[in-house]
Amino acid sequence: MDSLKAELLESGASVAGFADVGGIVKGDIAHLDRAISIGVIKKLNEDTVHLLGRLQKIAAIKLKERGYRYLCIPPDSDRAAGEKPFISRLYPLFTHKVAATLSGLGWIGKNGLLISPVHGSRISLATVLTDAPLKTGQPIINSMCGECTLCIDHCPSQAITGRQWCQEDPYAELVRIKRCAAHKKNSRPTEGKPNCGLCINICPFSRNNMIKPPRRVEAALAEE
Repeated sequence: MDSLKAELLESGASVAGFADVGGIVKGDIAHLDRAISIGVIKKLNEDTVHLLGRLQKIAAIKLKERGYRYLCIPPDSDRAAGEKPFISRLYPLFTHKVAATLSGLGWIGKNGLLISPVHGSRISLATVLTDAPLKTGQPIINSMCGECTLCIDHCPSQAITGRQWCQEDPYAELVRIKRCAAHKKNSRPTEGKPNCGLCINICPFSRNNMIKPPRRVEAALAEE
């Protein structure tokens, strides 16, 4: 399975990583103690969902060929009516951001989104759970947002609380969801969906002119 990550990246993934989710995934799928986190630098729309699904299928085929069990968890926006009830029950139990942070792809920013040190918050995610003995990445356990408050200062709904995320307190309220949702509902729709995204665009890690992570972030990542 060493070649799986390379194949995902060659097939269109911007980032990919493997995580140990033993003890986090419970119940009927507790045996699937590894997660394949897949991310693409695209806004989450129909084309992105299709690409993520294709990447998940590549991983699934590889796992099946080797006799491993797997379960694809679709992107968050792909929760169509009539979706299989079993999959729909997984969303509140396991999030893509958990797999991404545990695989070392990034941390949860003050804006409540995964932040990659290279790509910022512009990453759309999907996950494949499996029992394959994948070599996992080094988890990121603390936020690297530091003292930055740009997303807080520019949030039009004042939904961002300013709290820092860490693995020890993964469910801290980073964003007041109702405030954020209410603002987006009243905003100009884009492609049929409510639009905002200021907290993504203002994030220093998300800006197009960012060539590499700040030195403080590189040093912190090296210590993880």
